[in-house]
Amino acid sequence: MQDKKTVVFGGGCFWCMEAIFIRVKGVEKVEPGYAGGKLVNPTYQQVCTGTTGHAEVIRITFDPGIISLAELVKLFWYAHDPTTLNRQGNDIGSQYRSIILFQDEEQKVISETEKKIVEESEEFNNPVVTTIETLKEFYPAERYHLNYFAHNPNQPYCRAFIAPKVQHFLKKYEELD
Repeated sequence: MQDKKTVVFGGGCFWCMEAIFIRVKGVEKVEPGYAGGKLVNPTYQQVCTGTTGHAEVIRITFDPGIISLAELVKLFWYAHDPTTLNRQGNDIGSQYRSIILFQDEEQKVISETEKKIVEESEEFNNPVVTTIETLKEFYPAERYHLNYFAHNPNQPYCRAFIAPKVQHFLKKYEELD
C-alpha cells in the first residue's frame, strides 16, 4: 500500500476544479484554497481583488496506486483552458491563472514533462500558458467553499458554468467517474 500524495493545481475557479477532480478514481480529497501570493492567510474577498498575488487552487490528495501524478496532470490540461492568461471563461484576473505548484523535484519534472508533451501534441490551438512553480504555502479556503458545487447545484453560477464543465469533462473521460 502506497502512501497518499498531494498535488496543487490552479485552473480558474476552485469550485469548478474541485467539482471535476473529486470525481476522479484514486482522488480521495480535494481542498479549495489559495497559493502563490504574498499575503499570509488571505481571505476569499482579498484574493478576489486580484491584488494579493494568490491563485484560487485545489489541493488534491490521491492514491498513487490507483492514479499517478502524470495521469492527474494530463487530466488537469482538460479540466480547464490552459491557453488563456489570467482567465477562465467569465472569470478574469490573475487569481484565475493556470498554475501547477510542485512540492518536490519529482513533481516538478513530471509536470514539466507533461506540459512539454501537451505543447508538442498541438491539442490546443493556442500556446499553453500554465506556469509551474514551487509551492511555498497552501492556505485552505473558508469552509463554505468546500464541496461548493455539491452543496449549491442550483446556484446560478453552478448551473451556468460548473455543471456544463463537469458534464463536458465526464463525457470525455467517462471511465473516471
